[in-house]
Order: sequence, then structure tokens, then C-alpha cells
Amino acid sequence: MRILITNDDGINAPGLEILQSIAEDIAGPEGEVWTVAPAFEQSGVGHCISYTHPMMIAKLGKRRYAAEGSPADCVLAGIYDVLQGGRPDLVLSGVNRGNNSAENVLYSGTIGGAMEAALQGVPAIALSQFMGPATQDLSTPFEAARDHGTQVVRTLLDKGLWDGSDYRLFYNVNFPPVAGKDVKGMKVAAQGYRTDTFFGVEPHISPSGRKFLWITGGPQHHPTAPGTDVAVNLDGWISVTPMRADLTAHDAMAELEARLS
Repeated sequence: MRILITNDDGINAPGLEILQSIAEDIAGPEGEVWTVAPAFEQSGVGHCISYTHPMMIAKLGKRRYAAEGSPADCVLAGIYDVLQGGRPDLVLSGVNRGNNSAENVLYSGTIGGAMEAALQGVPAIALSQFMGPATQDLSTPFEAARDHGTQVVRTLLDKGLWDGSDYRLFYNVNFPPVAGKDVKGMKVAAQGYRTDTFFGVEPHISPSGRKFLWITGGPQHHPTAPGTDVAVNLDGWISVTPMRADLTAHDAMAELEARLS
């Protein structure tokens, strides 16, 4: 099996080392693991691509490349340049430092990398590690992902739904903020919504007198609705959420058509 891995925390991120190990386990001794990851951190870039300017790509080692672009850029670079059209069998994106549950999904470069792979017709899984008080004193805060990542990916490959539709399925996996031994298992969970967490801005005045704005986030440990991703993560479960890039509100189509006809 040929696996392409990427992330949004950058080529030197510790979560990428965890993902490398997971990918090597899945690929097996006869397989290949190729890395194309951002040269610098790209957290929060979502599914953006560098459409208006070129990006530099550099080979750092055997099957290891850094690109000055987003995770979606890296997937495109991997498929069409690094692999020279020799398509991967699987794209893994992560392991992100921090959760990509609930509304974080919409901003996540980790999700963006997996989404681009799905749009290119390649099976894809995004993996993220929820952080919290129980992960702070571990030898690695990625312990849950390290201990259970291979099993999760292998289970999805063996038993998951993999369709060939235009907006094909990909998967968003979030490991709970607990030690590896305390993970309860996997649960399929819908994307939740934190009703009390919003992004905002905080202004600061520089020594030169100019105003700069920092983007600010909100609390990450307030549970979402029962059974949705954040809620099951905080209860010690790995959440598995099937996703598509299709943003159509299908549940509203019939009523809107009736109102506008």
C-alpha cells in the first residue's frame, strides 16, 4: 500500500511523527509512506489552496518533502508532483495537536488536507488529538492517538464505507483527551456544535503605535449535544465522523423550493 501523509502543524510537528508510525504499520514492510507537509504551521487555513502564488517544495529525505503551502496544497503536490501521478492508496492527515471536533472542523487545515484527497478520489482520514488536563503530564500528549491510531485506521479501511460518489466520504477521527489506557473505544458521532464558543479578535497596539488583531478562540471542554463528537471525546471515546465536502443543506431543499415556487 502507498500512503501519503500530511498535516497542518508543520513538517517538524510531533503529531506527524505519530502519524508516520501509524502509516508505516498500515502500509506494511512492502508498502510506501510518503510525507508532504507544510514547511511552516498552517493551523486554521481550512481547505484553502495557494491559487494566486506559487509554492516552493523541498526534498528533506527519502519520501519526505516540505512545501510552502497549505495541507490541501501538500496533497496536490504529493499526487501530481512528488508521486508523479502515481496515486496513493490512502491519505492520512494529522495527527493534529488539538481537537478538530464541532465547529473546529470548519477551520481545520487537517480536515482540509483530507477533504482535498477525497475530492481527488483518494480514500482519506483526518486524525486529531484532543488535549486536556489528563494529557499534560503524559510522556507524549498524543498517547491516545499513538496507542489506538493504527487500530482505528485499519478498522475504517476494513469496515468503513468508501464510496465513489462525486463528493465522496472521508473520515474525521478525534482521539479523547485521556491516557491511552483510559480510551473506552470508538463511537460513530455526528459533528457537534459548541453553543458558547466563538472565534473573535483581541486588539493590541504595537510599540510603533499600530493596531494589530489577534484571533481568539473559546473554551474547548464544554460538551456538545449528547452523542456528538465533543461529548463522546470528553467521555473518553474516539469519535469517528463520516464527512463530505458537499455543503448543501439537503434538509432545507424541499421547503425552500416550495416557498420560492
